[in-house]
Amino acid sequence: MGMHRLTRVTMGVPNVAETIAYYADFGLTHVGDGSFTTLEGGEQLRVRHAPYRQLLELGVGVDDADDLARTAARLNRLGVVCTETGTAVCAIEPVSGFTVRVEISPRITQRPVLATPYNGPGRIERSGRAPGVLREHPIRPKKLGHCVVGTTDLDATMRFFTEALGFKVSDYIGNKGAFMRCSVDHHNVLALAAPVNFLHHTSWQVDDIDDVGRGAAAMLSGHPDRHVWGLGRHHAGSNFFWYLKDPAGNFSEYYADMDCIPEDEIWTPEVFEGAQGLFSWGPPPPPSFLEPDDLGALMTGQHSPE
Repeated sequence: MGMHRLTRVTMGVPNVAETIAYYADFGLTHVGDGSFTTLEGGEQLRVRHAPYRQLLELGVGVDDADDLARTAARLNRLGVVCTETGTAVCAIEPVSGFTVRVEISPRITQRPVLATPYNGPGRIERSGRAPGVLREHPIRPKKLGHCVVGTTDLDATMRFFTEALGFKVSDYIGNKGAFMRCSVDHHNVLALAAPVNFLHHTSWQVDDIDDVGRGAAAMLSGHPDRHVWGLGRHHAGSNFFWYLKDPAGNFSEYYADMDCIPEDEIWTPEVFEGAQGLFSWGPPPPPSFLEPDDLGALMTGQHSPE
């Protein structure tokens, strides 16, 4: 697979300054003009003005010009108009209208972290207090892992990502959604059937479950209204999660311990029904997670954030 990661997400919001402040609190590094970097992925978020919250552009990294040529050929075969430069191929997702920019970019080299020592029944791996409760450094996400989009035509969105761009399907949520990957991570894009096209959430990798919890605790200190759902563990993807809400209404997720699929042959997609694919343990998802509170406003054109 010449594709190897998401490079960045560009989100449009009506309240740029508030949203920038939120993602700085979240742990991304603001480098100016609404652009943010992660520790290992470089610039991975851009916040731009738009009349309502929406996904404007999604970046996908590939290795070289041959990968770009294969992408352009697939798009052309399917009749999808694309623009080509020496370093990127751009096309419009046919349902939501956001741009996908397939671009030559370096692969992320993630620095291995020491395994967190956990004591268990009859097993002592550490003495003294657990390292996770002694950490004091602020959370800094390692990379952008995935984004989730609601689409009014799930089949068309899936065809665009799989047949035109070359993503692989990892699992399904009945006939309501598909987890798709462009890297060794279980998913980089989840497309969900929805009554309106919208950006559901972005997801950001941290080291372990302790950092998922520490990040959420810091974000909720003085801002309990940011809480959406967590702590829990997904079934599809297996990752630990905690979801929060930015001032524009987009959700943001801290995650750790995602399933990896280094070879397509070792993975068989499954179909999960109902809540089975959403979580293995933790509190059940609130109704506002499945149907965000502002969906009605997005559908009727009343595009003001909460």
